[in-house]
Amino acid sequence: MIRKLHLATSPHLKDEEQTAHIMRELIYTLLPVLAIAVYYFGFAALWVVMSSVLGALLPEWIWKREGLKDGSAILTGLLLGLTLPPGIALWIAFLGGFVSIVVGKLVWGGLGQNVFNPALVGRAFLQSAFPIAITTWNNPGGWTSLYYPSNLAMPFMQSAHADGLTGATPLSIMKFEGQSSDIMHLFLGSTRGSIGETCGIVLVLIGAYLLYKKLINWRIPLSILLTVLVGSSLFYWMGTGFANPLFTLFSGGLMLGTVFMATDPVTSPLAPRGIWIYGIGIGVLVLLIRYFGGLPEGVMYAILLMNAFTPMINRFVKIRTYGHKK
Repeated sequence: MIRKLHLATSPHLKDEEQTAHIMRELIYTLLPVLAIAVYYFGFAALWVVMSSVLGALLPEWIWKREGLKDGSAILTGLLLGLTLPPGIALWIAFLGGFVSIVVGKLVWGGLGQNVFNPALVGRAFLQSAFPIAITTWNNPGGWTSLYYPSNLAMPFMQSAHADGLTGATPLSIMKFEGQSSDIMHLFLGSTRGSIGETCGIVLVLIGAYLLYKKLINWRIPLSILLTVLVGSSLFYWMGTGFANPLFTLFSGGLMLGTVFMATDPVTSPLAPRGIWIYGIGIGVLVLLIRYFGGLPEGVMYAILLMNAFTPMINRFVKIRTYGHKK
């Protein structure tokens, strides 16, 4: 027998944490968040998320990109859907998913080359194009609710039926009326808000699981949450009418954005020092927008702005080359 010598370039040890495996893990961890959202908002939350997922899958199918195989398109659609109100029109959610992939990923060259988090790009587009629809919040109606009439609105048309009770989110009430909400409602998720702004305790547990599996860099959530905690505590203790630190941490999309969007390895810095700068920057921007800006929420813009700074951070804060001293 002739022995064949197999020649291959390094590395010869392969990491089992391939892209598709990581995407599947993240998708699985988002399913409990979606299930709790369905419990509070009914099946309308499911239809909205499914619409955004289908919108994200369509361009991947048209251009035959890798997102269909590795699950990144499904993950992007899921994340976008969880940032939307449960009563938003399904066609708007579908359009948002489409824009997330095309503008947020494909125009940059595909997975791994995008500068901004694709799901947040789609959310920012919908925020600009449909500001009323994206800020109309429905009261939790229970899991038996099949849909909101506004879900079935025709493209560029408003629903002819009233959607029952709508109102402001806890962040809006705090910013414009100076009234804080019950912290327990924020822990459990029984408040108005986006589909993914649900059950802060579950999001914390999911974040701990992802850290345990080493699927996200621990420096990012720690730097963001620690910055927000310290900053909000200082403002609260000053007695100027600002919200207490627990309210600031668990209200809005801070937990969802910290665990799943800010930790995107493609759009975050590489070096540990750069990651600390990135996370602290997000936390500071969240506080500035929430406390002094015109919007009650600032997580989306904070992450996108620091995504834009990531190339510059990588340029000036470099990883030490292996084998060389500082």
